[in-house]
Amino acid sequence: MATGFFVILDDISAIFDDVATMSKVATKKTAGVLGDDLAVGAEKASGFHASRELPVLWAITKGSFLNKLIILPFAFILSAFAPWLIVPILMIGGIYLSYEGAEKIYEWLFPRASKKSVDPKASIESDDRQLQENKKIKSAIMTDFILSIEIVMIALGAVAEEPLLLQIVAVTFVAILATIGVYGIVAMLVRLDDIGFNLIKTAESLKGFKKTVIQKTGLIMVASLPKIIKTLSVVGTLAMLLVGGGIFVHNIDALHHAITFMPLLLGELMIGLVVGLIALGAHKLAHPLLHKISNR
Repeated sequence: MATGFFVILDDISAIFDDVATMSKVATKKTAGVLGDDLAVGAEKASGFHASRELPVLWAITKGSFLNKLIILPFAFILSAFAPWLIVPILMIGGIYLSYEGAEKIYEWLFPRASKKSVDPKASIESDDRQLQENKKIKSAIMTDFILSIEIVMIALGAVAEEPLLLQIVAVTFVAILATIGVYGIVAMLVRLDDIGFNLIKTAESLKGFKKTVIQKTGLIMVASLPKIIKTLSVVGTLAMLLVGGGIFVHNIDALHHAITFMPLLLGELMIGLVVGLIALGAHKLAHPLLHKISNR
């Protein structure tokens, strides 16, 4: 009886060891996309009033968990019964990410006239502010959905030869880790200025070298936040183009061979930009027509 009990414990221990090993492998495989997810997440979660940063980030985080809850069972079923659908789904996601990146560049180059004419001192109506906030949250959750598909599919591919139970546990672990890790770091980034202000306030009650160090650290943190956000905005845009272009490059042999004369990252960026500009152009052309149809 006791021997049987210890055999069961040994089996459970072996399963956990296998899960830990497979999770480590899957995490390494998805590290690049997780880095892109962090850059995109920080860019999407920034730009709100200080009092709304954490509530907005929490809303995006909940949306991210819901995304994983939808994607994981779908991915396991798809992998088992219709693996041929995975690539087309990834490409649709690649088009969306490329479009998002190209649209961001377009808005930087050609700011909307309505944005230029807005008086920065004018108060924004509560309803308008809420509408803008909800729109950005939805955009962030949609982008997270596409990146989550990429993360789950890459993780699943890394453990595809393992038993189904190990696949489910390892990929689920990576998916949960992605959300907690990415949005935990984003939360720290967007609150960096508050931490800096608290350090400056704490330094007021100190003296000597300790006061100087803490005060300067706080000042650096406060001053660096706008630069970090701007940098992450650029990195996030590049990340969307890279992930979007990478999906096409890694799944269409002709594109992969067409960019062999340049570094792979540059090639993925160029493909992502081209796909994004085509999608953006199609949207710009179709939008007036759809608007006219909807008004009839």
